[in-house]
Amino acid sequence: MTAPSTPERIASAWRQLRRGAGGSVLRRHLLGPDGPLLEQAQIDALEIIAAAPNGIRMSDFADAMHVDPSTATRAVDRLERVGLAERVPAEDDRRFVHARVTTEGERTVQRIRKLRAIGMERLLESFDEREREELAAYLERFVASIDDLVTELAGNDPAR
Repeated sequence: MTAPSTPERIASAWRQLRRGAGGSVLRRHLLGPDGPLLEQAQIDALEIIAAAPNGIRMSDFADAMHVDPSTATRAVDRLERVGLAERVPAEDDRRFVHARVTTEGERTVQRIRKLRAIGMERLLESFDEREREELAAYLERFVASIDDLVTELAGNDPAR
């Protein structure tokens, strides 16, 4: 049996990062033992909403999440049900609705950020500063490559 190629190794590592058994354990750590039971997409949604101090228009939220408007609506519905976000009319144009983080949602985001920073420091203990910088640069470049590929694929989509 031949050794896996470098792209195969990267694909395997990426799959493990996305779907590995550790994901649920790490999420539980980030949310705390008494925190809400959220999936990673819900954590992402909460952080996007929390980053907009006056709330975020639902269409902008959908764009930021890279999802269609109905999926964005369901994401906010879930966060509303657990008291972490709310919908409010836009102050500048009441025809639009903004999603806004609640006080409990803000506390949850702060806890996630604090525990994530602690966890990331532990994960990176075996890397020296140069290696950390290189890893960050490589990951940033990798994400940019994914964005480029998605844009290219969307441009070649026969359904468009």
